[in-house]
Amino acid sequence: QVDLVESGGGLVQPGGSLRLSCVASGHAFSIYSMGWYRRAPGKQRELVAARTTGGRTDYATSVQGRFTISRDNAKNTVHLQMNSLKPEDTAVYYCNAYNPDKNYWGQGTQVTVSS
Repeated sequence: QVDLVESGGGLVQPGGSLRLSCVASGHAFSIYSMGWYRRAPGKQRELVAARTTGGRTDYATSVQGRFTISRDNAKNTVHLQMNSLKPEDTAVYYCNAYNPDKNYWGQGTQVTVSS
């Protein structure tokens, strides 16, 4: 069992930055790959970024070059650094932990990009 709690969301102007954090509780955090998803108003949930246990990093085309995912196994934490934010980045962002057998989700944190 992995419990995930996201934080760091808020209101930011276009071009600004936010850093999201996801703190995990539970055993064997290091055996799970981690991902960030988002659900924008009226849209389906989409994968934003993922960091596997093997060190592979993947990003959605829409955020490539602007967002960076990182993880710290010692602190049971994964981050999403978001730069050059755009209004279309507005969404609820969810932390995800997964392996071949399990899939866990956080409660989400709201990110609003607006002038």
